[in-house]
Amino acid sequence: MDSSSSASSSSASALHLAMAAFFGASLMAISAFYFHKRSVDQVLHRLIQIRRSSSSSAVVDDEAVTLPKSIDDDDGGGSYFTESEFEEGTEIDDEEIDFRYERESIDQRAWQQILSRSLDDNALSHFRISSSVPNVVLTKHWVQDDSNLNGPMRTDNLDFVPSNMPPLRIGKNDGENQSAPKMRAAAVERLMTPRTIIGSAHEGAGDSDEERTELADGEDPFSYENRNGLTDSVEMENKRSAGIDNGKTGLDLHGEEQADAASLQIGKNDLDLTDLIVPPRVALYESTNVEENEVKKMLCECLDLRESFLYREDAAPWTKATVAESSQSEMNGDPFHFDSSEATGHYFRMEDGVVRVYASKDDTVELFPVASSTTFFTDLHHVLKIMAAGNVRSACYHRLRFLEEAMSCKTSLGTLLHKFRLHLLVNSDNEFLAQKSAPHRDFYNVRKVDTHVHHSACMNQKHLLRFIKSKLRKEPDEVVIFRDGKYLTLREVFESLDLTGYDLNVDLLDVHADKSTFHRFDKFNLKYNPCGQSRLREIFLKQDNLIQGRFLAEVTKQVLSDLEASKYQMAEYRISIYGRKQSEWDQLASWFINNGIYSKSAIWLIQLPRLYNIYKGMGIVTSFQNILDNIFIPLFEVTVDPNSHPHLHLFLMQVVGFDLVDDESKPERRPTKHMPTPVEWTNEFNPAYSYYAYYCYANLYTLNKLRESKGLPTIKLRPHCGEAGDVDHLAAGFLLCHNISHGINLRKSPVLQYLYYLAQIGLAMSPLSNNSLFLDYHRNPFPTFFQRGLNVSLSSDDPLQIHLTKEALLEEYSVASQVWKLSACDLCEIARNSVYQSGFSHATKLRWLGGKYFIRGPEGNDIDKTNVPNLRIAFRHETWKEEMQYVYSGKARFPREMDM
Repeated sequence: MDSSSSASSSSASALHLAMAAFFGASLMAISAFYFHKRSVDQVLHRLIQIRRSSSSSAVVDDEAVTLPKSIDDDDGGGSYFTESEFEEGTEIDDEEIDFRYERESIDQRAWQQILSRSLDDNALSHFRISSSVPNVVLTKHWVQDDSNLNGPMRTDNLDFVPSNMPPLRIGKNDGENQSAPKMRAAAVERLMTPRTIIGSAHEGAGDSDEERTELADGEDPFSYENRNGLTDSVEMENKRSAGIDNGKTGLDLHGEEQADAASLQIGKNDLDLTDLIVPPRVALYESTNVEENEVKKMLCECLDLRESFLYREDAAPWTKATVAESSQSEMNGDPFHFDSSEATGHYFRMEDGVVRVYASKDDTVELFPVASSTTFFTDLHHVLKIMAAGNVRSACYHRLRFLEEAMSCKTSLGTLLHKFRLHLLVNSDNEFLAQKSAPHRDFYNVRKVDTHVHHSACMNQKHLLRFIKSKLRKEPDEVVIFRDGKYLTLREVFESLDLTGYDLNVDLLDVHADKSTFHRFDKFNLKYNPCGQSRLREIFLKQDNLIQGRFLAEVTKQVLSDLEASKYQMAEYRISIYGRKQSEWDQLASWFINNGIYSKSAIWLIQLPRLYNIYKGMGIVTSFQNILDNIFIPLFEVTVDPNSHPHLHLFLMQVVGFDLVDDESKPERRPTKHMPTPVEWTNEFNPAYSYYAYYCYANLYTLNKLRESKGLPTIKLRPHCGEAGDVDHLAAGFLLCHNISHGINLRKSPVLQYLYYLAQIGLAMSPLSNNSLFLDYHRNPFPTFFQRGLNVSLSSDDPLQIHLTKEALLEEYSVASQVWKLSACDLCEIARNSVYQSGFSHATKLRWLGGKYFIRGPEGNDIDKTNVPNLRIAFRHETWKEEMQYVYSGKARFPREMDM
């Protein structure tokens, strides 16, 4: 009995425990339901309060779908109309239609529909959801910014945007309503699909800068009406809601640091959305921050400094005479005929290393003032300071990368950015077809100028060998040199060297550069000595020798004859004036005139070797002022009175430029802002490159002003610069020079490289010469400079030491085209650049480039003359204009004609 009693007691206890557990669970469930209902009531109560305080409202009706119209009222509300009204094109008047309702007057059917959809889209777009509200399914996944709570509705602009991202920009009508059923298509080349509810979010993310992509009102190329009826809209909306559910069940609303992953999932599943994701528009000259504005300001300062120094003719060549007059005078002119003319009353004297010109001897007013040396060196240091600034270097580097990688292509719908290499892939066929349409024009039949070649090395080694053998065979008894107190014939010279004409070959001549000359400028200069003998150089490659340079004149005329036979190749030869004595000018001019050296295919530049330290050590000069006197005093004398140096007057008609040459890799001291005058420079050290450059520039500036006033041709400063040494050389060249030779050290300074691009300073580059001296061919920056749009041309430099063929310039083009895969269009563009860089006359360039060659852009291009398609010229011109607008913040002005 005890056992049965114990069993019944145990069963009752278990039943009590079960009932207690059930009661507790029921109580907890009831409590949880109560708390949940209370939370939902609070949320609904909050929604009702927000709807009461919102500035605008929309009521969803079963029989009509309301669509926003871009008509705003002063209170921030908007006018709405039904779908049927929109399809019928019903006009909406300007009267305000207020749809704000108080809680007690809200339509019951609309309120039930709001409750059934959890949260109304229009309501959500008016407030920021609290992070404490449970995640719900949204039919539109964006949130409007707090600052626009009371603003007009525009649901197609809203998106979950991270707080650290820049704000969206709209057009000039910032803050106004935009028409939802219409879509503005700009900066795209194809028809875009109509804007959808979800698609607008993707469009906002893909194109955050709408400032220049939207057209003005009334200029929409496309206008999309409401595509479907109410049923289609609801079905589409339900599908997208389902897509959100499948992609992500909840929405993380804690802050704004994450984008909506559901919209990304929809973008993958909805093919229509891919049409709405377009590349972002880049406004090239938009200022983004203070630092960038400072960079632009400094770049503008550099460009303005260059313009303040650079010599420009008061009247452009094409304005001085008609085309017919220029051509007639050039064709009928005798280069060796001297017309006597009276001297003018100008008076000049050398002061502090610069020639000053006055109207008369008693006049004290300087006619052509030039910037002082202190001003120049101060500005040079300012440019160097800008070059060293980290923010400027970074900005210029990125702009150069942009130039290399991207191009700007105008379309009817705006400006698009394409990759540069993609541009070549897309447009190379069009360029090639345009070239094929030009009659009688190809790369061989366009003019190309060798913009940098030294006269003493203008022939190739085989040509020189044949010439030496010919003279040794035909004129062995010609007295050619005075050595060791006696005169020697040509045969005796070779006998003293234990050589015969039969022994001579190219290898024995040993004038070709090899691996031993790399970074050895001294050994490279020794290659000018045939067979390693300076006496052979004096006999065959000098004009101031015992035979008055007759051999050099003959080989020069042979080279000019070959040049004329090619018809489409021209050259600019450099010939030396050393500055040891003033009579050098008359001697050189007499050599030209007496030997009849002239060709319509060639013009000449004077090169000054920077050898002051050698002359000082030899006792030839006492100060740097002596060199300046010997160089420039004769030039001013013949300009004021041509009768004083008649041969020099005729020779200067063929001279178009002034060059500075020597080894730039030699170490030098950077000039200070206050440098000694040339009279005070009596030490044995060679002045710095910029010191040479300034005093040559200052005297040429004054000389050119004087010559221009008398109707004589001018001489431009076009030195060797940037082949080696410090980038200071390139900074000085930027301020003072029209064009430069080499310039490969621009690769070391992105700031200067960008400035050279903006100023379009000509670079006569010689990759094969650099390969023998300072830079391996594959490391040469020429292809990079060309892609970025710098004004580059190819030149031979020293055919005697570098090249193997008779046509050295074509050899340069051939190797470059093969190594760097340059197209026919590229080669013709480089050839066109060489003609622009050259100093040939205006009448000559008219024949070679076309009647409008001096006009910027494709308007000045004649494909029948240059074989360069307008597509390429337009690309270069528009890209350059965009960069100038970027630097000048959209305020740049472009004259129609070039600065020549």
